[in-house]
Order: sequence, then C-alpha cells, then structure tokens
Amino acid sequence: MTSINGYNPYAALGSAYARTAAATQPSLADALNAAESGSSNPFDPNAATNLTLSDAAKAKLASEATTPDFATVTNDARATLDKLYVAAKVSGPLTADGKSTVDLSSMDRRSLFAIATNNSGKFTADEQSVASQELTSRFNAALAPAAAATSMTKNYTVVYKAALDYLDGASPEEKATTTWATQRTAVLKGYEAAKQKPDTAPSGISGDIVASYLAKYPDGAPAGTTKTFATVATNARAALDAQARLATENKTELVYDPNRKFGQLVDFSSFDNRSLSAITLNQDQKFSNEEIYAAKKELGSRNRASILSSLKQSQQSGDPSQLSLGILQSYSAMSDEERQASGWTVSFRDNVLQQYKSTSNILSMLRGA
Repeated sequence: MTSINGYNPYAALGSAYARTAAATQPSLADALNAAESGSSNPFDPNAATNLTLSDAAKAKLASEATTPDFATVTNDARATLDKLYVAAKVSGPLTADGKSTVDLSSMDRRSLFAIATNNSGKFTADEQSVASQELTSRFNAALAPAAAATSMTKNYTVVYKAALDYLDGASPEEKATTTWATQRTAVLKGYEAAKQKPDTAPSGISGDIVASYLAKYPDGAPAGTTKTFATVATNARAALDAQARLATENKTELVYDPNRKFGQLVDFSSFDNRSLSAITLNQDQKFSNEEIYAAKKELGSRNRASILSSLKQSQQSGDPSQLSLGILQSYSAMSDEERQASGWTVSFRDNVLQQYKSTSNILSMLRGA
C-alpha cells in the first residue's frame, strides 16, 4: 500500500487490523507440536484426524510462530525512533523547514506501517508523515526498474507485475486494510488488461496506483538521495577492516580465497552491489588486489544469479522474452558504478533490447497476431 501524491493514506488504518484480529486464535506452535507428535488436531480436541505436514510446511509454521506480534513491532519501532533521535541529537523527525532529521531506511516495512498508521497512538503526526514518505519511496524504488524496462519495451505487464509483487510482500496487518485490498484489485485488473494488450497502457481503472505512478514517472522514479561513491568506498573499507579485526581476535586472519584451508573467509553478505562495485573499481586506491578480486567475483556471482532467475522465469512461463525482460530490469536497477564494475554497457543493454524485440516479433507471428 502506498501513496503517490504525498499525503498519508495510512493514518486512518491504525485500528483496522486490531479489530479484525480481536478473536483469540489457536497457537501455531500447538499445530506444529501436534504434527510432530501425531496427536489430534489442536484446533478441535474431539477430532480424530491427525495433522500431517511436510517439512516445508513445518518450517513455515515455525517461522510464523516466532514472528513478533504487532504490539511488539510497534513498541520496537517507538524505541528505534527514539534511538535515532538521540544519535542525531534531535528531538523529532523534521527540521523547522520540513527536512528529515533521521534516516528510516534501516526499518522494515512492518515497522514503518506501524508508525504510519499511528498504531496504539504512539507516534506523532510528523513521524507518521516521514514513515509514509519512506513507504512511498520504497514503492517507487520497487517499480523503478520495471518502469524503465516498460519504457524501453512498451510491455506494461512488467511494471504491473512489479506492483503486484510489492503489494503481496505486505505484512498481514497491511493486507487486512481496505486500502491494500482496493489497490491490489485495481493493479490486478491492470495486469490482466496488460496481458491481453502488452503494448497498451491500461486505463480507466479506479484506484490504479501504477497508472498514477507512470503519469508521474514514465521512465521510472529517479533514485533518491544516495551516498557519494567515495563514502560508499570508505564504508566498505571500514567493514572489511572490522572483519579483519574480528579474525585477529579469533587468532586467525581474514582470507579472500575460499580454497584457503585456514583463516576466516570474508563475508560479503551484508555488502550491497554498490559497495562491491566500489571495491572492484578501487577508484580511491583503498583496496588490495585480493579484496578487488574477491569483490568482483561476488558481484559476478550475483549478476549470474539474477540472469539465471530470469532464465528460470522464462522457462517456467514458456515465454522466452522473459529472459531479456529480466536482464533489462536488472540493468535499470543498477547504479552507473555497478554497470561499470559489471561490464554492463549501454551497447549490452541495446543488444538485450533488440533480442527482446526480435523474440516478441517471432512470438507474435507464431500466435498469428
């Protein structure tokens, strides 16, 4: 659920979920335990049928059973905001001229929703506003690569599918609201219309947030304020140094080759692709050859995984053009530095676009379109 025009659509939704969830529900842990022990269904003590769950279902139930309730999420969000204020030496989220004083990017979507809806009345109007703005920014960021790909291919299913995926990633509390349901219904109508005529933008759909987004950002929303590349490199250097210090404390050393039989292997899991690009390009001469090689290898591995994901989507859907579409979205999501470090040039993009167009033309001929 999101806003295009800047107002806070979440404020009236704070108690909506609480009302729908008032009834006491059986514990998921009870269901999991019953499945493990083979005892009767805990939802009906008199039932004779035993629950039989797959390993995947058991894992899902176990995960859901450990998910904090919304009250806990709300309290944690309140505490996180207060810590951010202390760290920034401010008393609120906005300056006198309306600029943000704190960065909410570290907060998850569920916490932001708790703030935006003023759950339990714990948040000020300014806090609700900045949380709503952060949620809108995340919606924009989720659609930006798909919108850029749509602008190149004129295939509107791409951007509508991205919107559906974003909406489906909402928390249970967000999904329980009328606004979310209304928006998803509208986006689904747009997606179905786009599948019928991919090169025609769906229109006349009430509440279509994708149409509103494209009216404002036809080529995809511009990236928000980001750290300079020099700052990214400095932070990456500090993160590697921290790993090296930890290795020394553990009486070993930080290594970059997985084939080494001793040492603590570098962990890039917390490094985003821009950080890996900063190491790979080494513009400020902050990194060793070993570090550069390892970062480049990790970046290449992530790019291959992205391409393979697009290939899998293409195979599962039976639509070979999905491979080119996926690559175009990945390209659009990259910063200039990431493209440079990965070797994804404008010429490469244009070749992929041409492949998409050629494949689409062949499919049209086969369908008799």
